[in-house]
Amino acid sequence: MTQPRSTDESPRRSFWGWGHEDGGLDATERDALRMMMEARLGVAGLSELAAPRLEDLRMPAPRITVPSALAAILSQDRYERAAHTYGKAFRDIVRGLEGDFTAAPDAVALPSNEDDLRRVLDFCAENSFAAIPYGGGSSVVGGVEARRDGRFDGAVSIDLRGFDQVLEIDRTSRAARIQGGVLGPAIEEALRPHNLSLRHYPQSFEFSSLGGWIATRAGGHYATLHTHIDDFVESVRVVTPSGVLATKRFPGSGAGPAPERLFLGSEGALGVITEAWMRVQERPRFRASATARFVDFRRGAEAARQIVQAGLHPQNCRLLDGGEALNTGAGDGSRSLLLLGFESADHGLDPWMERALAIARGLGGEVKEGAGVTRETGEGAREGEAGTWRSMFLKGPYLRDALTRLGMIVETFESAVTWDRFDAFHAGVLEATTRAATEVCGSAVVTSRLTHVYPDGAAPYFTVIAPGKASGRVAQWDEIKIAASEAILAHGGTITHHHAVGRDHRPFYDRERPDLFARALGAAKSALDPQGIMNPGVLV
Repeated sequence: MTQPRSTDESPRRSFWGWGHEDGGLDATERDALRMMMEARLGVAGLSELAAPRLEDLRMPAPRITVPSALAAILSQDRYERAAHTYGKAFRDIVRGLEGDFTAAPDAVALPSNEDDLRRVLDFCAENSFAAIPYGGGSSVVGGVEARRDGRFDGAVSIDLRGFDQVLEIDRTSRAARIQGGVLGPAIEEALRPHNLSLRHYPQSFEFSSLGGWIATRAGGHYATLHTHIDDFVESVRVVTPSGVLATKRFPGSGAGPAPERLFLGSEGALGVITEAWMRVQERPRFRASATARFVDFRRGAEAARQIVQAGLHPQNCRLLDGGEALNTGAGDGSRSLLLLGFESADHGLDPWMERALAIARGLGGEVKEGAGVTRETGEGAREGEAGTWRSMFLKGPYLRDALTRLGMIVETFESAVTWDRFDAFHAGVLEATTRAATEVCGSAVVTSRLTHVYPDGAAPYFTVIAPGKASGRVAQWDEIKIAASEAILAHGGTITHHHAVGRDHRPFYDRERPDLFARALGAAKSALDPQGIMNPGVLV
């Protein structure tokens, strides 16, 4: 089956910030945010930076001459080059606001089929041009940026928006064949008539693609069980400089290392994911939610550990510290909140919720009477603190942009660590990051939450908000990020749980992975990408 086109270019995407050009906070909301930040950080006189204008950007002339044979699919339009320069990290937004687009690609490829894509890759290989796959452009680790290091004579950003079809649905096996450029909302729109859902909802859902999720091993909204896109991938089809590689569909196999796994987390360094068979699920019918309040964050973490180790598999088991609850409006800052949610397409949820709440109460959690009742509506799990948090979660990138325009440093980072190391990890990373941010900026707010929990560990997520100095905010954030990353590795965590490696995490990823594996990964890249043109600078 073929579904209607999944992308709509009206309204136009912002070339420097999150979402559409007409999206984000309005003037009244931005003014309220300014006053709140001045009060919370003890600063005064925050003023808003103007949004950049396309005609004022500092952007070098293209180094590439587009051949007539590729003129229909290679664009050097100023807007397209600007929109494909950066991802959506804080350091990207700052440079965009400052009009610094010196890293712009020399051309943007817009292939609509694999033949187009192969011609673009051949063109890049023949001319020593870097080929950078681009899905939704939501990378927060420098994953789509053409950093000029002298190794290539130009750079081409390869936009997969033309690979935007849901091609086939296997209702019997509950799987769907989806092209790599389809964005999250279009996937759900195509599956909804069949009462199916992929149910993978990263914060970037609206503006990120299936191929990007697979290439970055993206984490979704759900806190337990099916947490990463890895859990849904059945097979993949990849166009590489050495040819097309397509894996077979199996529900499971013991026939050697699984070939599709090589491309999970490959970040465009091995080829371009053009389509994949994905496991899908029945759309949920029953929902239940509740909130447990804890005086002590550690008690809340212990409750999360016991709940997940009990095999209850809540879809939401997200712990917010007091500061994080205050940031999102879900609390007043005096308590840590454990947000619990269960969903099912098949049955009521009361026994599971009752057991989870019993665990929370046993560790001192305060729960409202009557909380957690199963409802047969789509809104049952989205009321109260959970609903408030969810609303702010979706608005988060717009808030980040607004704070950045006020001259703030505002960024997040995440990790994962085993439960036996959790307490020392959380305290150590929080202390190191707060100290670094305060030294760099004079004052700072650093908050934390658990985004995902597993039987053997959890994924702590940290938010940093601080007043930036008049100039050099990218360097200021880099100094804070290095201190945080060093603390993460020192306390036994991974450099990233779901934000990928990109170029920003590379130095720390190189220290985390085994040296022999790095050599094996390099050998795989040499076989698939002999001239090293695919997204150079990420992974290897």
